[in-house]
Amino acid sequence: MSKFYYVYVLFSEKDKNLYTGSTSDLKKRITKHNSGLVKATKTRVPVKLIFYEAYKNKFDALRREDYFKTTKGGRSLKQMLKEFFRSNMSS
Repeated sequence: MSKFYYVYVLFSEKDKNLYTGSTSDLKKRITKHNSGLVKATKTRVPVKLIFYEAYKNKFDALRREDYFKTTKGGRSLKQMLKEFFRSNMSS
């Protein structure tokens, strides 16, 4: 069984902001976020997983995470997530 590394995007239902991160155990990491155990999101829970990508090596996942955290990458990510925002921001 291959090990994967994930880049993920969370949406804070509290403040309507995005959080981008990476991990090798996506399910466990999301649970930590929603339990308030991650400093960056503990005041922003609950969070919802809205996007993720899987990579075969950690380097590629970290590189993609860094890209999403740039201005250009953030715009690219928001374009990919346009449908999510359209349906969630109108309610």
